[in-house]
Amino acid sequence: MIPRELFAKIRRIEIRTKGLVNNVFGGEYHSAFKGRGIEFSEVRPYQVGDDIRSIDWNVTARTGETFVKIFEEEREQTLLLVVDISGSSDFGTRDKFKREIAAEICAVLGFSAIKNNDKVGLLLFSDRVELFVPPKSGRRHVLRLIRDLFAHEPQSSGTNLQIALDHILRVIRRRSIVLIVSDFLDKDFERPLRMVSRRHDTVAVQLTDPRESSLPSLGLVTLFNPETGQSQLLDTSSRRVRDTFEKSSSDTDSQLKSLLRRVRVDHVTIKCGEDFVDPLAKFFRARAQIT
Repeated sequence: MIPRELFAKIRRIEIRTKGLVNNVFGGEYHSAFKGRGIEFSEVRPYQVGDDIRSIDWNVTARTGETFVKIFEEEREQTLLLVVDISGSSDFGTRDKFKREIAAEICAVLGFSAIKNNDKVGLLLFSDRVELFVPPKSGRRHVLRLIRDLFAHEPQSSGTNLQIALDHILRVIRRRSIVLIVSDFLDKDFERPLRMVSRRHDTVAVQLTDPRESSLPSLGLVTLFNPETGQSQLLDTSSRRVRDTFEKSSSDTDSQLKSLLRRVRVDHVTIKCGEDFVDPLAKFFRARAQIT
């Protein structure tokens, strides 16, 4: 039984999401993620200018008239939403936590996918695979995924992206769209990510919060790591401390972007406190022009 408050939240997201899909993301999703290939559609009579290589000789011989084969893009695909629900996903200093933003992004993409007749699956991970829902189609299925995104209680607070990627390689055989929503505060996942990107159309959606890249001058502040349980006392009134913190964050971000380029994974950054619609739509439009 879904709690009334959670049901109301899911319903609000569904209403907002459907508006975004109809007005913004429906066509963008279709253009950004091409079909798997070209499949035969039908035959029609030959017309002047048709490529003779497309002539269907069997039908032509049987009917006595020249017919050509018509092909179209094979559109039905599978979208796998891979979502980080480690301890850092429950962090956010601007309106919403990362996990809430991830759920809304996944709702938009899930409804865009089923509008395109695609199947949608879900993988939630921390330092283990927390939940895997095999891909299916339909509105009720997407609503179930949104419920899981909000309601699932993580069994662990750590992060291990490699475990999630290894699971994808084992269970998703058919070429799919793999969309990873995470803050990517992890290490040693380059090799499995490269393997996933070779097999699947892979996109990294990085969630960031302003307080992860800069500190205000507030005097002595205790920083708590929700994934390790460790805490650290910092004197934020010190310019040197704030500069060191910002440089460490900048270096980590640069290393992630470099890694994603090496393994050829497309990347979009979503900032907590800012609407995800514009950067996501811009990313889709840019991707559609390249692919």
